[in-house]
Amino acid sequence: MAAEIHRLRDKAGETEKITINLGYVDLGHIDLLVQEGFYSNRTDFIRTAIRNQLSTHGEEVRKSIVRHTLELGLRHYTSADLEAVKAAGEKLHIKVLGLASIAPEVTPALALATIESITVLGALHASKEIKSALADRIG
Repeated sequence: MAAEIHRLRDKAGETEKITINLGYVDLGHIDLLVQEGFYSNRTDFIRTAIRNQLSTHGEEVRKSIVRHTLELGLRHYTSADLEAVKAAGEKLHIKVLGLASIAPEVTPALALATIESITVLGALHASKEIKSALADRIG
């Protein structure tokens, strides 16, 4: 059934906003590097630092993805996808590292009938009704 689920490409404009707290001295160091032209702005510095850390731990991340059988990237589930799962008499165990999204037209009843569990390391985009219906299945 997984082959029938649509895989979306990463898009540069699709990001998740996070908030961090930094000490004044660390922030001053960042501002100095921006002022000196090493980075275009604070966000550029922070993204670069995060990417460098992810690269440093790349092998451990790859091993963990395999160990936890996570799908990497963006996964979108439509009503048609879930109806096909239901027709096959199967249930999904959604395990995503990235973004998992459930289409707005998916009803809570269909989600309950077809989704056994959801584990997302990243972000889950679904309606409040879907999240509420699946609350005990989201880990």
